[in-house]
Amino acid sequence: MSDLSGKVQTVLGPLDPKKLGRTLTHEHLTMNFDFVYYPPPPEQEDHSEEPITMNRLYWLKQNPYSHRENLRLCQELEAVKDELLLFKKNGGSTIVENTITGISRDVKALKKLSEETGVNIVSGAGFYVDQTHSPEIRNMPVEKLTEIIINEVITGVDGTDIKCGVIGEIGCSWPLTESEKKVLQAAAHAQTQLGCPLIIHPGRNPDAPGQIVRLLQEAGADIRKTVMSHLDRTIFEKDKMLEFAKLGSYLEYDLFGTEMLNYHFRPEVDMPSDVERIKGICMLINEGYEDRIVIAHDIHTKNRLLKYGGHGYSHILINIVPKMLTRGISQAVVDKILIDNPKKWLTFK
Repeated sequence: MSDLSGKVQTVLGPLDPKKLGRTLTHEHLTMNFDFVYYPPPPEQEDHSEEPITMNRLYWLKQNPYSHRENLRLCQELEAVKDELLLFKKNGGSTIVENTITGISRDVKALKKLSEETGVNIVSGAGFYVDQTHSPEIRNMPVEKLTEIIINEVITGVDGTDIKCGVIGEIGCSWPLTESEKKVLQAAAHAQTQLGCPLIIHPGRNPDAPGQIVRLLQEAGADIRKTVMSHLDRTIFEKDKMLEFAKLGSYLEYDLFGTEMLNYHFRPEVDMPSDVERIKGICMLINEGYEDRIVIAHDIHTKNRLLKYGGHGYSHILINIVPKMLTRGISQAVVDKILIDNPKKWLTFK
């Protein structure tokens, strides 16, 4: 892997890390999330099949997983292209695209988007949560899973020569299934051989991130080159967050723009607001973790696009960064979070 050492691998090929610029570390540009469809209450069943119109946008914001068409981001390539052009206009440069096997990765579309917008796109290798695993994947030994992930980085994916530049987001449930444990072990083994970045989607339980890191450590993973996603919907207690932070992974707050009353996947969770996310980041900075923080929106449904009244991929640059500055986070630290930390994570060893 000497050819990739010291470089970042995008869908257009290797890139000098200095050219990454402002980077969102966890987004989706094209994916299909049909498998998570969550039926609405009986009196609202009709809403799940109705067209997306202005008078239904608030309902959609509160029930994003109860509308079938909303789960098909893959149908919105032109809208996504327009948003990437706006992202670039607002100072954005790179997006890590976390769509992998199980949720309809489309690297040809990613390459086209990158060519037409000038935005660097890094595609993900590996497998999503158990619910998306085929019987073939569940029956594979760790060695075969490792081989597949390595080939997706070295050779290309989905019948193309377009290569992935990160492993993940590797999908985990709570509790972890046996198939997910094998995939985590394979991801660790592949990372060890490739010297590449790794990103994890943890199960929805505050103990999940720590359990995953320990499993990865046992399998030989480099935790310092690993991002733990979705911490803003997973760990809410300060002491527990700081306990996890000591394990050494990058700490990702990646649901900026998502605010809802009821979180379908874990009803006992009160989804934080963007203001609360910034407060959490301030706490981590004050505790000395500014070198380990990365941020994103994790856009994965149509309603979060500007076309449908959502915040879009430029929300962090346009709205969140100014708010961070007014809350005492310096420009130097903002640049660490958006430029320096992603660069260190994405660069192959």
